[in-house]
Amino acid sequence: MAKILVTGGAGFIGSHVADAYLAAGHAVAVVDNLVAGSKENVPAGASFHPVDIRSEELGAIFAREKPEYVAHLAAQIDVRRSLTEPLFDAEVNILGSLNVLEQSVAHGVRKFIFSSTGGAIYGDPKELPATEECPPNPKCHYATSKLAFEFYLHLYRTLYELPYAILRFPNVYGPRQSPEGEAGVCSILTGLMLRGQQPTLYGFGTPLRDYVYVGDIARAAVLALDKGDCVTLNLGSGRGTSVRELFDIIRELVGYEGEPVLAALRPGEVEQNYISGERAAAVLGWHPEVDLREGLRRTVAHIREQFEKNQK
Repeated sequence: MAKILVTGGAGFIGSHVADAYLAAGHAVAVVDNLVAGSKENVPAGASFHPVDIRSEELGAIFAREKPEYVAHLAAQIDVRRSLTEPLFDAEVNILGSLNVLEQSVAHGVRKFIFSSTGGAIYGDPKELPATEECPPNPKCHYATSKLAFEFYLHLYRTLYELPYAILRFPNVYGPRQSPEGEAGVCSILTGLMLRGQQPTLYGFGTPLRDYVYVGDIARAAVLALDKGDCVTLNLGSGRGTSVRELFDIIRELVGYEGEPVLAALRPGEVEQNYISGERAAAVLGWHPEVDLREGLRRTVAHIREQFEKNQK
């Protein structure tokens, strides 16, 4: 059993990662400022610290919890906000992450697992699915800040011999993803349709993205504890799904009868991006197990349940 500190562990993906670590028999401490996350998402078996990763309090938490591993998922993830507030994006995703990294070195962490982005770092790849050899070509500040921190991890490995695993996420979806947010098209579409509101499909419904169920992502974070030192891994399905195809599946699951509004892509968004998971399969023995329709069924059921609970 290991002690793992999960930043962003009250958020959508982070809480599933914390769940998976606990289910694997590990001890978990969660750090989350609850700006985007919810205390209800924190697993009952985890200790919880409602602290921002930029805070000076972080050192005291490391000293108290003594984590052997860090899974760093806390981040500013909104592409549009990164374009309008680039200083805030950098403050959280670079300076905040550096604070976590500095404490990891100071307190002897054995391995640092970082949630990066394969959905944004590569921009519009010339070859699809994009592999880890695809040249980075960020189209927004969010992707740039994630890429910058990847270089810090390489540097800290050289300077302090801190092993790391960089997990580049695709479009992750599943239960606990907020239908009210700016990120997470699956949950946003579901929320709008359940309310009987007309969704807008940007890029006129044609952009291709890689959708992987959150439980599969969490499983990769568990595997990365013991495998893949100092590697960068795409957690992709290798398959692109159009926004229109996504809309049609969710519409059927919800029972929505309307048609979407079609609009142009917004600044910072890319036309086609889906990523290969072949290296993750070779290094971690990982591949997605939940197919898109089943994952969307679980997502719709969860959001419907939350809506019904809030109406009581």
